[in-house]
Amino acid sequence: MQIRKTYKEINPTLLFNEIKEFVQRQGITLDQDKLETYSIPTDSSNFIYRGILTFNIQGREGLRANIIGVERGITKLVLESNDELFAKAKLSELEDDLNFMLGPFEPKE
Repeated sequence: MQIRKTYKEINPTLLFNEIKEFVQRQGITLDQDKLETYSIPTDSSNFIYRGILTFNIQGREGLRANIIGVERGITKLVLESNDELFAKAKLSELEDDLNFMLGPFEPKE
């Protein structure tokens, strides 16, 4: 299953850390934790962030989060779960936590 979210005016590092904490609170093991920064060619004082979080369940990847964004702009999140390992109810709970904590940062259409 896949969940896609777009946030505005949120620090991508905050989103990265919130997802990590929410998932680990469910007892899931963190496998990969990588956050990279890239300078913007036209403005060296701003950065693009790229984050990857992977979580293992029973020795296999059960959940992956990919984040890309800028501090004062748009940040995108893609959560992908292996339905055999990460129950839909847990993914729904994670989405509810994100909506509660970060819902105000989602652009209203």
